[in-house]
Amino acid sequence: MNEQQQANAYKVPTISGRYITNEMVEDFLFHLNHYFKVDVIGKSVENRSIYTVQFGQGKTKILMWSQMHGNESTTTKAVLDLIHYLNESKEEQIAKWAEQFTLTIVPILNPDGAFYYTRVNANQVDLNRDSVELSQPESKLLRQLLETIQPDFAFNLHDQRSIFGVGDTGKSAAISFLAPAFNAERAMNATRKKAVQLIVAMNEIAQEMAPGHVGRFDDGFNLNCIGDYAQAMGIPTILIEAGHWVNDYQRENTRTLVCASLLRVLDVLAHPNGYEAYSPEVYFSLPENTKSFCDVELRSVIIPSLQREIIVKIQYKEVLTDGSVKFCPIIVGIDKKGSKFVHTLVEKDCILKSFIENPHDILDQNFEDVIALSVEEVNYLLKK
Repeated sequence: MNEQQQANAYKVPTISGRYITNEMVEDFLFHLNHYFKVDVIGKSVENRSIYTVQFGQGKTKILMWSQMHGNESTTTKAVLDLIHYLNESKEEQIAKWAEQFTLTIVPILNPDGAFYYTRVNANQVDLNRDSVELSQPESKLLRQLLETIQPDFAFNLHDQRSIFGVGDTGKSAAISFLAPAFNAERAMNATRKKAVQLIVAMNEIAQEMAPGHVGRFDDGFNLNCIGDYAQAMGIPTILIEAGHWVNDYQRENTRTLVCASLLRVLDVLAHPNGYEAYSPEVYFSLPENTKSFCDVELRSVIIPSLQREIIVKIQYKEVLTDGSVKFCPIIVGIDKKGSKFVHTLVEKDCILKSFIENPHDILDQNFEDVIALSVEEVNYLLKK
């Protein structure tokens, strides 16, 4: 199958951008065909519904969950696109997959965090650090799913920040994969090997779509992280981190990349032991993620009061404003040396607006407030 073509063709047209909540997905979920079963499996801290979408009734059991962190919505868009494809496509393989798979998807595990656009839940707890303590209702629901479904494969779906690059290549990490460790020694066993081999299968399509923009996430072990916990349970578990692609701060291209990768997984798993054809060595050859990118760099900022020229480094802070996510450019660094890798480089001379005695006084401020640029340049950097 052509996963890229299908992922593009079956984007849910009513779902876009970075702010994705229950209210936005419910109408879509309630109009699925007979292959699907939609349930409310429980409630969040603030009594929002947590949904599961089940496709098929086959022997191979797959569990996916997204938006465990409420401000990480790209993979939610991707799983909704996957559901849309399974719901609307007339291809013969859909009926076959329904007989082969029982695919259970939690589109939004943390609906309170999604509503407030926060990583944590309404009790300010990171659900991905709560897998042992189970202090939160959302964590307990996910554990119940793992124990009752006993999936053959699990997918933990997240977003990563735009600071991540693929090793030292100078390419952003548009997507990163991890077969989490199951012990502190980061050993390999049959369970983890299956996850590694499925990642190699996904890497094929990801490299076709975004050559060189595929990274490998750090595999440091923490049993309180759900991926590590599930792997330790004996469930082959894969972490997917949706990242930044060129000029794709809304992550509409990245959603397609994730959806295509998930379609590749289903295609491989539809063949008995199909993943065994993939070499684990390819996984370990993927460059590890590095925190190597700056969103914006102003290469020549002039400080009239000091008769000095400095380099200003900017990272976007995502702020929920009037129902959408705004990208506020915050000054995070002052330097004489440029960053190694930058998403947007501004080389023209810029002038500091106000008198300062110390260049570091402008740290943590919005660049609009302290640096003079034209309206057009400001709007470009604000992603307007």
